Amino acid sequence: MPSLKVGLPSGSLQDSTIGLFARAGYRIRVNPRSYVPSIDDPELEGLLLRAQEMARYVARGVLDIGLTGLDWVMDNEADVVEIAELAYSKTTARPARWVVAVPEESPIQSIADLEGKRVATELVNVTRKWLFDQNVEAEVEYSFGSTEAKVKQSGMVDAIVEITETGSSLRANRLRVIDTMLETTARLIMNKEAYEDTWKREKTSRIATLLVGAFQAEDKVGLKMNLRRDNLGKVVNQLPALNNPTISNLLDDEWVAIEVIVDESTVRDIIPNLMDAGAEGIIEYPLNKVIY
Repeated sequence: MPSLKVGLPSGSLQDSTIGLFARAGYRIRVNPRSYVPSIDDPELEGLLLRAQEMARYVARGVLDIGLTGLDWVMDNEADVVEIAELAYSKTTARPARWVVAVPEESPIQSIADLEGKRVATELVNVTRKWLFDQNVEAEVEYSFGSTEAKVKQSGMVDAIVEITETGSSLRANRLRVIDTMLETTARLIMNKEAYEDTWKREKTSRIATLLVGAFQAEDKVGLKMNLRRDNLGKVVNQLPALNNPTISNLLDDEWVAIEVIVDESTVRDIIPNLMDAGAEGIIEYPLNKVIY
């Protein structure tokens, strides 16, 4: 039986990745004492790796496909095929940002002020290139952790380049952002040789379709309702639909049914308006996948 070697990110992205695969229809079980997860598809062989290393092993062919951030693809200068973007993170569905931060009391106000200074980060190669493009010469050193603490300790570093989703950790540590270096999202990437294999490429394409569909459904719900035909225009005007609503005839010619997909965040405002416009029997239901 052919198989596809799949790299899954361990650490902060692990739970959200497994959750995304579950919504796509794949059940992944992780043994805390093993880096080889069990996947309920016999054609998939999983391996847990740090997102920072994933692109390197996909590029080498150790893995056929892997999920990692655009930031780590860039930092490893990995020659891989990007299959899909999946803009999820460990806590939000927004892109994460790599930002340049300094202590609140620091005299550094702009990137130009980093000339001759020392910067700590995990994303060393991207940071060096970015500073070079900004015509700034600064010493960039690798941080093995506790990056935020280093900039607060006098004499260690003058600034840090750190990833953030909400900025709350930086604010809690009394750090000030002076610039955003990069926005990054998760990417499904593939080894170039594996991409030339028809079976592996098609299998990966199917997985990508389901993963993207699961992600797109994450903040959306379906609505069903009945209404008199003569209220159709008023009701449709209240629907900020993903696409045009599906309208079905009912047994009684004077009534129709509408089904539509909407953003979950808007439902609390939409439903009262739909009722006022004449909709009845409104049902809201969750979605597993939305595939265009």
